[in-house]
Amino acid sequence: MASIELTASQKTILTALTNLHRQTEDVVKGEKIAEEVDRNPGTIRNQMQSLKALQLVEGVPGPKGGYKPTANAYEVLDVDQMDEAAAVPLFHNDETVNNANVESIDLSSVHHPELCRAEIHLQGSVRNFHEGDEVIVGPTPLSKLRIIGTLDAKDDSNNSLILQIDDMLAPAEDPAH
Repeated sequence: MASIELTASQKTILTALTNLHRQTEDVVKGEKIAEEVDRNPGTIRNQMQSLKALQLVEGVPGPKGGYKPTANAYEVLDVDQMDEAAAVPLFHNDETVNNANVESIDLSSVHHPELCRAEIHLQGSVRNFHEGDEVIVGPTPLSKLRIIGTLDAKDDSNNSLILQIDDMLAPAEDPAH
């Protein structure tokens, strides 16, 4: 498929649609998307027309209708559609986050301990996270990595959180004799 360049608004709306669709496995009403991205329902309808033209969204007519993402939408957003992804625990201000799953963790500037940051990509909304919140990620399935940090920034269109790392734990295995 040819590369599709989305505007920031289109990407935010499409990301919200894929997150909501993944939670319900059903069509998503435009009003629900508008609420999720804090935009007017008319704006959502207009954007959906352009996303339909790009074959990223399917419209379902009728009173029980709404929108659902196409397989192309997941590809354009670079989201893996895994049937059973490994669950990586996520805590937000000491509460378990059930409607999101950690997709990837990118560590940046680890060579500079005072500036160590982690970018956490989620499958699910980052809407309820705010600067200064405590976020704990992990333990991850294989390495048992656990990151404790303070939210520095978030990117709604990419579903990512930028954490200032306060602590990082990865239990070391005893070396084989």
